Amino acid sequence: MPLTHLPPDARPREKLLARGPQALADAELLALLLRTGVQGTSVLQLAQGLLDRFGGWAGLLAADVRDLAQVKGLGPAKRAEIAAVLEITRRSLDQRLADKPAMSDVASVKTYLRLHLGGLGHEVFAVLFLDAQLKLITLETLFQGSLTSTTVHPREVVKRALALGAASVVLAHNHPSGVAEPSRADEMLTRRLSDALALVDVRVVDHFIVGAGDVVSFAERGLL
Repeated sequence: MPLTHLPPDARPREKLLARGPQALADAELLALLLRTGVQGTSVLQLAQGLLDRFGGWAGLLAADVRDLAQVKGLGPAKRAEIAAVLEITRRSLDQRLADKPAMSDVASVKTYLRLHLGGLGHEVFAVLFLDAQLKLITLETLFQGSLTSTTVHPREVVKRALALGAASVVLAHNHPSGVAEPSRADEMLTRRLSDALALVDVRVVDHFIVGAGDVVSFAERGLL
């Protein structure tokens, strides 16, 4: 069923224009992109199914074209449109963090990390390398592991910081289990990396853990 077959007051486009985008549910916003459903599935059902499959916006925003290709009913045109919107979102946040001190807007950093690390089925360890003004130089995923752990080598983090001319870094990793609470091992790793980077005058500004629905900041918890 296309959106035009819905009653006027239930159509997401009309609702958005009348009340603003914040009035729309997640599935309604996504339905605006999809426009039509598939045989036996309305566009709103298709949208909700996508969000359920990927674990909400965080998982969907972390999906790539290959992930989308596995969804029944998403043809090349729909996949291309969704992928384009997701990439626009990522690039917008890239620019925002590159244009002003990253840690002046912690909410944007958390969203940025959800885009890159949320929804992954294995653990990864990434580093945001920052310049002397705390502006983003680049985000790099340095280590990848299993469902429950990954091995991080401080020497490699130090080498990349020096190669990129970073003055400080933000550490980040995901918990595929969905629970974002820091473990004792996470705290010990943070101290090891902070000590190693301090030897080359690079400061660890924060360490974020990305879970299913939350991103925990070590700095906000007083763990740095």
